[in-house]
Amino acid sequence: MDQNRLEEFATRLRSCGKIVFFTGAGISTESGVPDFRSPGGIWTRYQPVYFSDFMTSEEARIRQWKMKKETHELYKNVKPNLGHYAIAEFEKRGQLLGLITQNIDGLHELAGVSGKKIIELHGTDRKIICLKCGKTFNPDPIYETIVGDFKVPTCDPCGGFLKAATISFGQAMPVEAMSRAHDVSEEAEIFVVVGSSLVVQPAASFPVIAKHNGALLAILNRDPTPLDSVADFIFQEAIGEFFAKLLPLVADG
Repeated sequence: MDQNRLEEFATRLRSCGKIVFFTGAGISTESGVPDFRSPGGIWTRYQPVYFSDFMTSEEARIRQWKMKKETHELYKNVKPNLGHYAIAEFEKRGQLLGLITQNIDGLHELAGVSGKKIIELHGTDRKIICLKCGKTFNPDPIYETIVGDFKVPTCDPCGGFLKAATISFGQAMPVEAMSRAHDVSEEAEIFVVVGSSLVVQPAASFPVIAKHNGALLAILNRDPTPLDSVADFIFQEAIGEFFAKLLPLVADG
């Protein structure tokens, strides 16, 4: 790591009151959240369930619930890591304008970032939602019913279909979350990408919006991204190690 660049970045962070973090899967791998796309991963063993199929096919709903129970069991007990806690520190310092995340693991909230700051573009696996009335449920009791020849869960109050509160293939992006993400991206003074390949749209458009509105853009990711050429700072290293070095420099100010 270029120490001078790190210190320069820390100096910019110390004086900024409008920081936006944008996080992807890379920030959670150090917590043990599995890569479902890897060989033998869940997504290689289940046919993807499109939202339209979920709404019209009992067989598709059963397949979706089986897959979601596996993912729930795999990471329901994972804990936040230093990257998650580091972002929470910026909120404690009064500097966090918003946190946009592509992740559905809920680890940012567990790390202490307030719900009013978190914008979950793809929803969360830590809630179940009724697609008819919008009521939310604790997932654990519902997943306990997903055994053997189970009956697909429905909402007790209204009878609507229940579904993990995540965005499925073919499902519209959440309007409120997209609007909030757009607003904080426009307002950001520093926009920090952490652990995202920046290839998934429309999520990857937010760093561009921030940059076009005058924000300093920093990218922390293991591999190169399509936006490296326009970034002001690029750090390609382990996220935990990076924040372990950065946080003392920010605090020193």
